[in-house]
Amino acid sequence: MKSNLPRYIKNNSEYIITYKTLDVDAGTGNIISTGVTVNNQNPDRTDKLGLQGTVDTLSISRLGIYDLIFSKSITTDDVTLKNPNLNVILAKPIDTKTGKKADPPKFKSIVITNGNIQIFRHTQQKILSVKALDLSVENLQMKENSLNDQLPIAFEKYHLKGNNFFFRPDNVYAFTAQSIYTEDGQMSVKNFAMIPLLSYQNFLKYYPKKRNLFDVKATEMSFKDILIKKNKLSLTNVKFENPEIKMFTTDVKSDEKKKSFTYDVNLENVLLNNAKINILKSNGTSLFGAEQLTMKITRLVMNDETAKGNIPFQYENFDIQGKNINYGSASQHVKVASLTINPKSADLLNVSVKPTSIHPGKTSLDVTAQRLQLNINKWEFLKNKLNLDIETVLVNQLNGKIKSANNPKKKKPTFEGIQFPLKIKNVVVKNSNIEIDSKNQPLVFKDLNANIQQIEMNDQTIKDGIPFKTGNYSLTTRNFNYKTKFYNLSASLLKLNKNTVHISNFAMKPTVSRAQYIRMIPSEKDLYDLKINQVNATGKWDLVSEKKFLEVENVTLNNVEANVFRSKIPKDDLTDKPMYSQLLRSIKFPMYVRNLDIKNSVLEYEEDTKKSDGPGKLIFNDLNMNVKNVNSGKMKGKPTVVPISITCKFMNASPMNVKWSFDTANRNDAFTISGNIADLPASRINPFIEPYLKIQATGLISDLIFNFKGTQHGINGTLKMVHQNLKIAILKQTGEKDKILSAVANIFVKTDSGNYPESVIVEEVQRDKTKSFFNLFWKGIEQGLKKTLIGKNAPKTEQSIKNTVENTKSALEQNKVELQQTKSEVKEKVKTVKGKIQEKKEVVKEKGIFRNLFKKKSDSI
Repeated sequence: MKSNLPRYIKNNSEYIITYKTLDVDAGTGNIISTGVTVNNQNPDRTDKLGLQGTVDTLSISRLGIYDLIFSKSITTDDVTLKNPNLNVILAKPIDTKTGKKADPPKFKSIVITNGNIQIFRHTQQKILSVKALDLSVENLQMKENSLNDQLPIAFEKYHLKGNNFFFRPDNVYAFTAQSIYTEDGQMSVKNFAMIPLLSYQNFLKYYPKKRNLFDVKATEMSFKDILIKKNKLSLTNVKFENPEIKMFTTDVKSDEKKKSFTYDVNLENVLLNNAKINILKSNGTSLFGAEQLTMKITRLVMNDETAKGNIPFQYENFDIQGKNINYGSASQHVKVASLTINPKSADLLNVSVKPTSIHPGKTSLDVTAQRLQLNINKWEFLKNKLNLDIETVLVNQLNGKIKSANNPKKKKPTFEGIQFPLKIKNVVVKNSNIEIDSKNQPLVFKDLNANIQQIEMNDQTIKDGIPFKTGNYSLTTRNFNYKTKFYNLSASLLKLNKNTVHISNFAMKPTVSRAQYIRMIPSEKDLYDLKINQVNATGKWDLVSEKKFLEVENVTLNNVEANVFRSKIPKDDLTDKPMYSQLLRSIKFPMYVRNLDIKNSVLEYEEDTKKSDGPGKLIFNDLNMNVKNVNSGKMKGKPTVVPISITCKFMNASPMNVKWSFDTANRNDAFTISGNIADLPASRINPFIEPYLKIQATGLISDLIFNFKGTQHGINGTLKMVHQNLKIAILKQTGEKDKILSAVANIFVKTDSGNYPESVIVEEVQRDKTKSFFNLFWKGIEQGLKKTLIGKNAPKTEQSIKNTVENTKSALEQNKVELQQTKSEVKEKVKTVKGKIQEKKEVVKEKGIFRNLFKKKSDSI
């Protein structure tokens, strides 16, 4: 061995090797050599490992002489190199399908002292370099004998110290460090950097199926227990000081056949201290940013599978604190002044969400929140799906505006990124002011405080219009306001929960004048002006889930002031008007109100026509109404008959009582309505009939009693009226009484009914389905009044009155014509007489002149 090894190396090695001394122990296989130089015999050859450089001292223990001679492979227990200055060129990878594997050198351990090492690929591309290297490694392997993406080195235990570290595992990234050293198994790296080797544009060009490109820097990185094996890199107690992490990302879905992230990185106990993170979209705009970020993560994993997800890593227990957090979507920009997050809680301060662009088909948020706080039971990602179970969500001082999409896309969301069930036990909103604008109809909540419990989203709820269900809830808001096209709805206080509703000072005010309203509506329609001092309701209901229901025990409306205005100037609305029983029956979900009370209220109805001089008005004051069993006919076991009882004063003067009932289960919409009006001075109805009928009434209606039954087709029944000294006056256009026409009309009217008048029969009153129920009711009253005031032959008598009035009008018109003719003849005669008088005056005047002249002549003579 001593005499033949140098000659063997010279004749059989791929290298030109020289040395000052060579000491070989044939028995142990130990070799010591000094002043070693090595160069490649064939520098252009790429199928063999290339070596070039010097080693002051080389020590090899237990070299496998047999393997070296017969297998041409190097095996040894230990290798020690002092002051090596070496360039290592790895052999070209061999495809295992087409070529034979070359056995790499095998070392149990290697020790390098003060070395300058560079490792290259067969293409002369540098893989690794380090200066002033002190290294002690067990089971080191250097290889490039496979086409698989594996790390070209692997080792187990180590001690390392070096400067100007460079590592390039592939064509995408290079890792650099100013210095590296280990002490007691802990490695520290100064000025670490993970540098992308190509621009993002070229990354997209050459790696179109990869999603993310990273650029990482840190002033110091430390870790313990490094393990490099195949394509896996494992580190523990990883600490990054002042890291700057930049990541370019796209929405590209990685090809499952190609790896998006080459290596498996497993980091245990990770600390990022004072980090700065910036995630950029493909167009260069920011997707996510954070400053002064401190992250403590128990375990962080990055591999090909995680790189395909929305979050390119997996994690276990973590604690995150940061400031100036930014997130930008396609249309919104989110800012958070500071945050603290761990698996059990999240606390965000001074949150703002602002629109960056307006998309009519998307909901836009322009809101701020002083605090957003979460207490979390479970928060994790399983196979890129969010698994969430939250105990409490607290939102404090949420202020701003939410603008709903004008024409939202009807594509139903799939919720693919959520692991069901998703649960939130409690949501609390405090001291907030929110405006929700849908189709330019803003809904405003001021001083809003709300609590929603037991929110759950699961496989069944996502099939509904609202994809979640809730338990108990409560909401309180002051100065509530909702603006629609024609109305502004407001309340000084709104309180509701799952079983009660309380509203104070509710108002529904028109936003346009009556004249504007008339011009804006295509056909006649009521205009409402409504005020309610208090609304209270108790019961239970669910109006948001697919299985809606409303079951109310009691509803009370106190001090209602309602004004209903209808103009007959717009064209008639000729659509069919359903009866009230049909309207209730058309409600698609179970609805039942056991008791409804309206107390101490006022109802005004005003109506005008093209010919009226202002609107006519009906007034019902001191109104009290009780309604039982308001229902949709769909709640099992509940009564369907709706009895209504009304007491009020008609026209501020006369007591009025009404009993009315109908049955929502009756498809023929049968109803009964009865009642009476007492002690009504006829002059009280003049404000209603005078403006457009040009009629005034005087006298007293002592009692008006009606009792009707009907269906959707018509009405019949009886009417009785007791009255005294009832007369009417027909008015001229100037407002003065037309005495002649009034006298003619009163000829046909029964001025007094007597003390005990009989009821008249109301029958065959047909319903106009384009009119409301109250039109049918009035037609029944009208027929009864005609028969009472004019007689049983009311239609004939009514026609006679009309004919007489018309004839009287014609006679008066004829008299007016004749009088005008007489006036004209008189004017002509007066004019003729005046002419003759003037002629005589002229003659007299001439005679006077001649008389004077004659007198003067006489005097002179």
